Amino acid sequence: MVDGKKISIVVPVRKGSQRVVGKNTRDFFDIEGGLTFIKISQLVQVKNIDEIIISTDDDKVKKIALLFNDERIVIDDRPEFLALSKTTTIELINYMFSLVKTGVVVWTHTTSPFVDKNVYEDTIEKYLKNLTKYDSLMTVTRLKKFIWDGSGPVNYDRNKEKWPQTQVINPLYEVNSGVFILDLKDYDKYKDRIGINPFLYTLNWKQSFDIDWKEDFEIAEILWGKYGKI
Repeated sequence: MVDGKKISIVVPVRKGSQRVVGKNTRDFFDIEGGLTFIKISQLVQVKNIDEIIISTDDDKVKKIALLFNDERIVIDDRPEFLALSKTTTIELINYMFSLVKTGVVVWTHTTSPFVDKNVYEDTIEKYLKNLTKYDSLMTVTRLKKFIWDGSGPVNYDRNKEKWPQTQVINPLYEVNSGVFILDLKDYDKYKDRIGINPFLYTLNWKQSFDIDWKEDFEIAEILWGKYGKI
């Protein structure tokens, strides 16, 4: 609890993965329990956390969570209809926020193994310190590259300079889904995991690495061998 606010971390962990079979529980860099074990290991170290809600339809995930002797861990049996590939993000958001009764909700994923204890503590601190200016927080990746859509460049003007130095290009921000933070009372207002004026917390390239495809899993294991820690 911080400044009288209860802090809850929610982690949706679905059994089915169409692109990487058993992604959340298969061994990762020889770590038994894989991404789920890594993520819970990181979360139990975060200070001032009141509860860690693991919402899953996967019995393997539940067994991994039970390995941790931490009374803050709550295992939620997610209904099957909310664990399908066709389940929408908004449906899942509405369900996950229904699991929290009061306070601040920190949303994260097992597939961001380089978002560690330090990132969680710092994002929570930044969120709470900036509530007068921002209503929520989400992690992003800063892009200063030549970005085009179907009509041409979107972050620089070729009429002024065809190929400007990347240092002077207007940055864009990719939502990397590492962390979202919102007060439950603001969810009631916006029905989303962010508000209308989120603090954009920039992660570096390693922290923002998200595992979505088989190749991502393989690359992440290599990176973990060099940078990873629980």
